[in-house]
Amino acid sequence: MNIAKEDILSKVQTNAAKAGLATATFGEGCFWCSESYFKELKGVKEVISGYSGGQIPNPTYEQVCSGNTSYAEVSNILYDPKIIHYDLLLEAFWSSHDPTTLNRQGHDVGPQYRSVVFYHNKEQKEKAEYYKKKINSSGIYKDPIVTTIEPISNFYTAEYYLQDFYENNPHHPYCTIVIQPKLKKFKQLFKKNLK
Repeated sequence: MNIAKEDILSKVQTNAAKAGLATATFGEGCFWCSESYFKELKGVKEVISGYSGGQIPNPTYEQVCSGNTSYAEVSNILYDPKIIHYDLLLEAFWSSHDPTTLNRQGHDVGPQYRSVVFYHNKEQKEKAEYYKKKINSSGIYKDPIVTTIEPISNFYTAEYYLQDFYENNPHHPYCTIVIQPKLKKFKQLFKKNLK
């Protein structure tokens, strides 16, 4: 079995727990973007791009991009809870995309780009629900938040060439046109929390 396409959720969680790390999983559009943001935060040890929320085993990028698999592009974040709290990761999640657009972020359109929090435990679920309600009632957005909050049931790593995409392809048009301006804004918002 190709390790890059294996359902590694339990392996990732086991290894993270052994190292004293926790796991958070967010979908907020293209995983190239979200991976680049979360990697900047102090206490984040690793960000793995992948797919969660669908039913077919070992999905490929092409299958997920079809929009017919129920999978979302996600960032699976391994973090040290002694350095960074889940609350701050949620704040970064809500701040780095538009949670009011259904199945869309900018020019990326389809259910694979939906806004979703995949929770790993009861505490993550409660915090995500609390913040979603708080943000909705704050009036920050004129439209309601469409982000779903779902239990994590699987996680498949994306293909090797899709990992660390921004870092490995800084001059790719998507990176220069889409990611760089968003990353600049993200760094300004979270400058106290950067590595």
